[in-house]
Amino acid sequence: MKLGFFTMPMHPPGRDYTQTLKEDREAVLLADRLGYCEAFIGEHITDVCETIPSCLSFIASVAHETKHIKLGSGTVNLPNNHPAQVAAHVAMVDHMLEGRFIFGIGPGGLRSDMEACGNLDADRNAMFVESINQILALWASDAPYDLKGRFWNISTGRTLIREAGQGVMLKPYQKPHPPIAVTAVVPHSKGLAAAAERGWKPVSANFLQPRWVATHWPMVEQGCERGGQRADRRDWRVCKSVFVADDDATARRYAKSVDGPYGFYFWNLLTKRRSTGGVEIFKHDLALPDAAVTVEYILDRLVISGSVASVVDQLLAFREIVGDFGTLLYCGHDWADPKLARRSMELMAEKVMPAVNAAIGGASRVAGALR
Repeated sequence: MKLGFFTMPMHPPGRDYTQTLKEDREAVLLADRLGYCEAFIGEHITDVCETIPSCLSFIASVAHETKHIKLGSGTVNLPNNHPAQVAAHVAMVDHMLEGRFIFGIGPGGLRSDMEACGNLDADRNAMFVESINQILALWASDAPYDLKGRFWNISTGRTLIREAGQGVMLKPYQKPHPPIAVTAVVPHSKGLAAAAERGWKPVSANFLQPRWVATHWPMVEQGCERGGQRADRRDWRVCKSVFVADDDATARRYAKSVDGPYGFYFWNLLTKRRSTGGVEIFKHDLALPDAAVTVEYILDRLVISGSVASVVDQLLAFREIVGDFGTLLYCGHDWADPKLARRSMELMAEKVMPAVNAAIGGASRVAGALR
């Protein structure tokens, strides 16, 4: 199992924005130094807690300071952007990273972004599909372009001056385009099946109960079968909120307190989900009353925390429920205590993952010997 990083990010309102941007950049640079294989960055434009309005701009800011880590958009929310702008911006970032870019795409989930961009009541899934189809067409074809859609028309036929470069779109560094990843935030995601049918790779969100995360891989397999694709569990990324400390008491205080950074994170998500009546994703049992879905309940059920040995055991138990997957995406949270936050990332890379992989390898060898 590989170790990656994912951050929305999420910070308490009132924190100095200049400082949180520096911390978000430092987290990615630290992940690179520690050997995390990839880092995904989210984006939201109308939220003072989720504070990166352009994941592509943020990725560009760390492109030349990172050495090995792959950087992914997590996600570019396609209905909120013009497809031509996304196609050109992604192509540039892919060249800046010389192929270390992963194109994470989605319809977006923040309702205030939808309202601000004028698509709150629109068919956003249709916008999403049209947008990615046009982006891929721009990369695959040559000028002049003449793409007609329900939501966007893209043409450079009237203004093309080929010899001067006018009217010609940039192509990505990776051919035919960067790998595409899609995040699922609901159980039995039909979107994952549709994505897998097209060869796009799955990412499971960190705020789903393990039993619902387990429903994602069968959907991926269905999509791969329909599209003639090969289903490989190594392609599956699973996000998880994890905090590792040198002792269990410190981990419990930092990650399980409603007043801590993990508590704030899930309070924020729960508050937003309650506004639309959508708290089911937090429930381990759909019969549970909505009132029982508290921050304490979510922290207890969805956050893995403790000393190294405890976290290793919890991750292995989580894997037993959801099934085998290729990359664990460690979720970044606000650095309420920078020293503890950095230490957790270090312990995760240097102690936890080697022990997890040793246990997985040992179990595989035992299973092989018993066959």
